[in-house]
Amino acid sequence: MSITNLEPKTIWQHFDAINAIPRASTKEEEITQFMIAFGKSLNLETTVDDIGNVIINKPGTQGKENNRTVVLQGHTDMVHQKEPNSNFNFDTQGIKMFVDGDWVKAKETTLGADNGIGVAAIMAVLSSNDLEHPPIEALFTVDEEMGMTGAMALTKKQLKGSFLLNLDSEEDDMITIGCAGGVDVMIDGSYDTELLDAKKYSLFQIKLSGLTGGHSGVEIHLNQANGIIVLAECLNDLFSKTGCRLHSVNVGTLTNVIPRNGWAIVAVEKDKRDMFSKAFAAIAEKLKNKYHATDADLKLEFSKTESTTAVLDVQTQNQIVKAILVTPNGVYSMTEGIADLVQTSNNIAILHIGEGRFHAACHTRSSVDSERDELAGKIKDCFSFAEVKEVGPYPGWEPRPNSELLSLTMKCYEELNGEMPIVKSIHAGLECGILSGIYPNMQMVSFGPNIFGAHSPEERLQISSTQKFWKLLTKLLKQLE
Repeated sequence: MSITNLEPKTIWQHFDAINAIPRASTKEEEITQFMIAFGKSLNLETTVDDIGNVIINKPGTQGKENNRTVVLQGHTDMVHQKEPNSNFNFDTQGIKMFVDGDWVKAKETTLGADNGIGVAAIMAVLSSNDLEHPPIEALFTVDEEMGMTGAMALTKKQLKGSFLLNLDSEEDDMITIGCAGGVDVMIDGSYDTELLDAKKYSLFQIKLSGLTGGHSGVEIHLNQANGIIVLAECLNDLFSKTGCRLHSVNVGTLTNVIPRNGWAIVAVEKDKRDMFSKAFAAIAEKLKNKYHATDADLKLEFSKTESTTAVLDVQTQNQIVKAILVTPNGVYSMTEGIADLVQTSNNIAILHIGEGRFHAACHTRSSVDSERDELAGKIKDCFSFAEVKEVGPYPGWEPRPNSELLSLTMKCYEELNGEMPIVKSIHAGLECGILSGIYPNMQMVSFGPNIFGAHSPEERLQISSTQKFWKLLTKLLKQLE
């Protein structure tokens, strides 16, 4: 079944259209032009700023022309992740979607429901001829996933709305009213290489695969295996037991993704091949058992490979691996007085080593700026031998539990579903944190349909939940005054 035949058709048709367009973070030129053309095709006032944010204005329907303006907001970029053996090209191909029961999924890649389905819902409102709604400012931001630079570039003059509905949440029974802020911690350094005697050493690639991965904010509390930590544990054991030397490492691509696969190349003395094989089998079994509860498909394997025998000096290879193992990763603290809400966390997201350079990156989140800075300082201490800098800090979103908008949203949800929604803050970054700073008088809530496995190729969007989400959105727009 084609997703364009799902109900409500208007949302799914728009989702299909934008998913046909490559739209990686920082590469939104094509989707930006598409949104501009979409707004103009409806004869609606459409503007674009220098960074690529698109704003489309639609007047209120009859009888609501003078109601307070509502901002509908979503981001056009998506996280690009694919299965290790996939040949999918995100720069040139659209997402290949299919229906599986009550779910829409993608073949071998992330689906882009985060935040494509929110964007599609806004487009459905803009293109409708029969929905009742107040004046609308539709805001489509760029680069949410990598740095929120689209939201950060907005000025106080661009929006005039009284209310903002952010459509970037992923649980359909929850209304989000707050979120964590965060910062990328970037680590860079260089090292001296040593050229080993190729006659005495063999090169082996250690391949890690099968981890769960996922969203480094929403799923950080699940204690899933981090590919960089797993590989560092493996290498540290092999260094001490076999004396192998490190040639290169490649794990992770994005700071907001828990790394799920990667590889390292090591040089092993040829007369220690059997020793290495036995030690590797033992550590692979130990790690599989250690992470079985969260990552049952974890797989470590090695195979012979060809490359130069230029390896890291012993001091640096040990420094990097030990620094990874002592760097805080996962939940750092929980929010006092609020059950199950992470306050501060860190995700070691990227580790690339080779050709005399190494680069690592973390994403540190917190709803308390001072604790975020404290944790970033601890990371810096762990990598005292390298250059460490903080990049793109963004603020959290302070909850306003007594707002008029929240009360109406809860009322609409209860009338539709016969029960009250969950109202909470989340340990993930939403653009509302930035937008609430630019527009302090604007009331904001965030909601959306069920999206599971975001930021991984297991991402899936529930069809029935999308229908539930659409009913809430349209009912709320009808009642806002």
